[in-house]
Amino acid sequence: MEAATALQVASGPSLKVKEVSPADEEPQTSPQQGAGSPIPQLLSPVEEHPKICLPRALRQTYIRKVGDTVKLLIPFQGKPRPQATWTHNGCALDASRVSVRNGDRDSILFIREARRADSGHYRLSVQLGGLEATATIDILVIERPGPPQSIKLVDVWGANAILEWTPPQDTGNAALLGYVLQKADSKSGLWFTVLERYHRTSCTVSGLIVGNSYAFRVFAENQCGLSETAPITADLAHIQKAATVYKTMGFAQRDVSEAPKFTQPLSDCTTVTGYDTQLYCCVRAFPKPKIIWLKNKMDIQGNPKYRALTCLGICSLEIRKPGPFDGGIYTCKAVNTLGEASVDCRVDVKAPE
Repeated sequence: MEAATALQVASGPSLKVKEVSPADEEPQTSPQQGAGSPIPQLLSPVEEHPKICLPRALRQTYIRKVGDTVKLLIPFQGKPRPQATWTHNGCALDASRVSVRNGDRDSILFIREARRADSGHYRLSVQLGGLEATATIDILVIERPGPPQSIKLVDVWGANAILEWTPPQDTGNAALLGYVLQKADSKSGLWFTVLERYHRTSCTVSGLIVGNSYAFRVFAENQCGLSETAPITADLAHIQKAATVYKTMGFAQRDVSEAPKFTQPLSDCTTVTGYDTQLYCCVRAFPKPKIIWLKNKMDIQGNPKYRALTCLGICSLEIRKPGPFDGGIYTCKAVNTLGEASVDCRVDVKAPE
């Protein structure tokens, strides 16, 4: 009795192969199959389709510096074990520089010391039967850029200097992030940064110190760092000290003379026997006026019972421990060469309750 088994091959049509029973003594051939036709062989079935699991970090450009080690471990799937092959920019790998190790579940690409020539598109192909999975990794090997070709001092005016320079011939296999401009005065010789990551090839440096002479240099910068050297201006920028001409401007002197005028008068008050009392008023005048205190129109200057003070136009009179006979009309008079003014107040002294 004949039995037929159908086996499916990956990405191809199904292939049916007859199995001959051991009881049969003679093989059977179809009318279309001659005696010399090859006998079909069984192919291993594809249990798991090939698939590459590209790490997230390698889905964008993988950047390394010249001299760094490059090691890419790319996991993949497939059963039975698929065949993994690498290419660089569509060509086979240089076995003298790049080594590859293929395992059952991953493939490793290794470069001991990267060069700029190692940059490009690396394509991993995983094949199993008629199925294929591919992944592309972009590797960029960079180094420091070359220095700008030259720098020139164009002009000096006031405390400013105008500079121009030309871009570097070699950018280090990476886009330039800008230029770093530095200055140094001839006295100290120390370099100080003026501009960082400046994108133009000309600039105006301001704020230079009068009387100093300056030299300038410029570096190119990329993702790997600054250029190792920098061109320096052949000429120094001399910041000349301009002659200063002083012009005295005439002005009319203002006359601030003023006759005495009280801006704050004295206030009437009632005090208790034995308790000190103060009287205050404010006066404005120029020249400075003479202040005279009166009680009931009698001068009390020099009386130890009273203490008179004047500061910044504020006049005060302290009555020390007043008694029943210290009540009355108190007057403050201000006198200068332009006139005089006075203010009065009434002070009542009552016995304690």
